[in-house]
Amino acid sequence: MRLVEATGIRLRDALLAWCAGPLASAVPVRSVAPAAVWMTQEIAAAGLSRSDVGVAPTLDVERFVADMFRAEGVSLVRLARLFVDDRNAAEDLVQEAFIRLARSAQRIEDPARAPAYLRSIVLNLARDHNRRGLVSLRHRSPLVDVQAGIEDQITVRDDQRRMLDALRDLPARQRACLVLRYYDELGVDDIATTLAVSRNSVKTHLQRGLAALEARLATKDEA
Repeated sequence: MRLVEATGIRLRDALLAWCAGPLASAVPVRSVAPAAVWMTQEIAAAGLSRSDVGVAPTLDVERFVADMFRAEGVSLVRLARLFVDDRNAAEDLVQEAFIRLARSAQRIEDPARAPAYLRSIVLNLARDHNRRGLVSLRHRSPLVDVQAGIEDQITVRDDQRRMLDALRDLPARQRACLVLRYYDELGVDDIATTLAVSRNSVKTHLQRGLAALEARLATKDEA
């Protein structure tokens, strides 16, 4: 039990370093426009009013989403990179997550829960992306990937990098459950709701995921 708890703590620290490292605020999210702008364009192009798409006329959706984008955009792209290999694809997923936030902003009763809401959208979009074998909507830029690699190396320690590499080796469902548990600090019921699976399935994925991390890390430490 102590080993499992220690692995969970190490995973949490690695995820925090990866998604909210000291360089996060300084690293631009390339080619991802604030979703409120996209939302406004969609509404206008369709000839609809804000109320037609469920946006309360009195709610300043543009400002709310723009503020969330500035606060969470980089962290979400880095989170998405745990599930998709292409940084451009990760940015596409985050852009879609913010568009969905703009569409449902008026239904968020507690704005403090918006980051968690965005993370659950990104995880589900990443799952669908990988299931359908999609590629980035934009051309992949080698320069962007090289720069992202440099940023990643600076942001995390060697032991945290080993943990993240081990996490990436896990099946996607185990990975998602562990991220929601140790990064978002969600309980089993909330994870089950987010991923649309049973409580028992979540427990199994968490147990197997932690056991697999322990085994992989032990092998790497011995190497």
